Amino acid sequence: MARDDQETRLAIQRLARRIRSMQGDESVTEGQRSVLFALSNNGPQTLGSLSAHERVTPPSMNRTINALVEAALVTRVSSPDDGRKVIIDLSDGGRDFIRETKRKRDAWFTKQLARLTPEQRKIIDSAVPILREIADS
Repeated sequence: MARDDQETRLAIQRLARRIRSMQGDESVTEGQRSVLFALSNNGPQTLGSLSAHERVTPPSMNRTINALVEAALVTRVSSPDDGRKVIIDLSDGGRDFIRETKRKRDAWFTKQLARLTPEQRKIIDSAVPILREIADS
């Protein structure tokens, strides 16, 4: 049974890695991509909140943000509540990156699903709620 569990985990990891590898701009690193998706999913944030979310130190996050600002994928603006705080948000280029990345991922995954037999597709569809439950636990 443990061998089957390991095979399932490895298959899910490989699939997730394959999907993550598709993105709108190949020069964006995995860490930068993660920050862009965090901003897309959670809205504008401070450096501290992004550091906590990504589980990295503030200096490390600052380097990531500097690279994203230089690439015109995020913006930095002073907080309207506290001039000492800086809010990081997606730029139009960052939103385009997210949109194109999602488009590429969806197109690839749809193509892979279309190759399945109807029986295989039913199995995948029935596994989705179970996988979501595991992912959310």
